[in-house]
Amino acid sequence: MGFIERLERNIARLEKRIEKERIKIEHLHEKCESKKITKADFNIKKMQIEAKIHSMNSRIRVLQGGMTKEKKHQEEKAKEKQKEKEEKAKEKEKKKK
Repeated sequence: MGFIERLERNIARLEKRIEKERIKIEHLHEKCESKKITKADFNIKKMQIEAKIHSMNSRIRVLQGGMTKEKKHQEEKAKEKQKEKEEKAKEKEKKKK
């Protein structure tokens, strides 16, 4: 498994966790509406969950940047290999002449 695939898998995993956290906020809101918890408790828990979501979003951005950097590195590597093949082909042609 390549590096890019691992990054993509980690991004997908974080996105699922973010969605679960958003669902938690919705459940808290429902509890607040039904007067099971106070508005203050709701706001405190909501702020904590939003902080988690914010940190996961920043991790996703970092992973996406790493993925972009790795793709660029692979493209450069492929270009270098192509140049080497062309140079070898030119050297063979010169030797034949």
